Amino acid sequence: MVSGYLHQAYAASLAEFGAPRLLPLCGAWILERQIPNSSHLDAMGCYPLFVCQDWSGLSDDLNNIGSSLVSLSVVTDPFGEYDLNYLQECFPEVAVPFKQHFVVDLSRSPNTFVHAHHQRNVRSALRGMRVENCGTPGDFLEDWTTLYATLVARHDVRGITAFSKESFAKQLTVPGLAAFRAVRDNTTIGMLLWYRQGNRAYYHLGAYSPIGYELGASFALFNYSLDYFAQLGLEWLGLGAGAGAEPDRESGLTRFKKGWSTGTRTAYFCGRVFDAAKYRDIVLARRAPETEYFPAYRLGEFN
Repeated sequence: MVSGYLHQAYAASLAEFGAPRLLPLCGAWILERQIPNSSHLDAMGCYPLFVCQDWSGLSDDLNNIGSSLVSLSVVTDPFGEYDLNYLQECFPEVAVPFKQHFVVDLSRSPNTFVHAHHQRNVRSALRGMRVENCGTPGDFLEDWTTLYATLVARHDVRGITAFSKESFAKQLTVPGLAAFRAVRDNTTIGMLLWYRQGNRAYYHLGAYSPIGYELGASFALFNYSLDYFAQLGLEWLGLGAGAGAEPDRESGLTRFKKGWSTGTRTAYFCGRVFDAAKYRDIVLARRAPETEYFPAYRLGEFN
């Protein structure tokens, strides 16, 4: 059964950022975008990961695009069934390690790997709240958007991850979504969103109220999530990467995720040019500086 990031409904939730297009042989979705000040289109993978039902079909899908797109850029699923040689075949311009994503092997007992600091914070947090499964996530749209507005203001979130309420309304109804909330005095003080897909689930987003931050709701929610998915019989969780693009920078988010994980897997950044002449002309028209950014004509797009 198709669910989570593989589902058409998830791609549709991102339609503000591009028109969803299915790659039929591999079963992946991309977003086609108008190139600014151009009549041409390019595409990007859906945020946060480019996932495929059948990675063996990706090469033929990309070969079949022809010149309908100028370029495509994606960040690959760290659980994808590929190797670097295959990615380099599919994306001859760019295929490089991007970020290390923290993962959880659910065959292991959390007591054997969850950091002792996290376990202490779980016990402390649970004295001030309860955690529950949001059986029908769409019913909690108002709670979620209120919490997420706090996150946006706290971290000055911009671009695609600033998500509109309309986008969230769609995301909360995607098949495979699991939502959990922390509650204090009958008020939601934190929520986590996960997408289940096959034998694994991906941490999608989390948000907290000021009191949720103060009481450590994130610890209670992640603890609940690990137990919940293990009881369902899932094998893996993907927790995503730390903040920032610098691999050696250990942010608070990196330490937090590392403390729940059993290891890491690599996500790759990949880019492909389908029409070299158009690509070159657009770069020249932009007077883009020398850069490793891909596509070069979109340098600075997320600043």
